Amino acid sequence: MRRKRAEKRIRIPDHKYNDVLVGRFINNLMKEGEKAVAQKIMYAAFGIIEEKTKSDPLEVFNKAITNVQPSIEVRSRRVGGSNYQIPTEVRPDRRIALAIKWILTYTRARNEKTMALRLANELMAAAVGEGSSVKKKEDVHRMADANKAFAHFKW
Repeated sequence: MRRKRAEKRIRIPDHKYNDVLVGRFINNLMKEGEKAVAQKIMYAAFGIIEEKTKSDPLEVFNKAITNVQPSIEVRSRRVGGSNYQIPTEVRPDRRIALAIKWILTYTRARNEKTMALRLANELMAAAVGEGSSVKKKEDVHRMADANKAFAHFKW
């Protein structure tokens, strides 16, 4: 190894809930550097969640992230001239990154009126184990299960 490994940056928590995961989610939600807009959307969504479920929106958010996190995924690997989909464990940091990415992807694909409403509904659906983002996780797990035969190529 020629260079030293890049050290992980310390993540800044959001200012309202003082939660690092919420801060990370806001950063991923942000488009074109407009953090204030992303925060407004996030906190509005939390307000909608609180109004609809009568429970702590942070709990719903954490439950949603947990339900969407994949534990195993498939990675392409070239062995002897053909590509194999090899099931591999997902690193904890990548699990969260994938969960956030999937939730935002399917939030943007929804057809409610405002982004805050879309986000709130997607998070509430994911928290109870339904919705498109949870379906995506199940598809990834199914794919890994189907390719279990190639697990011996992993190294």
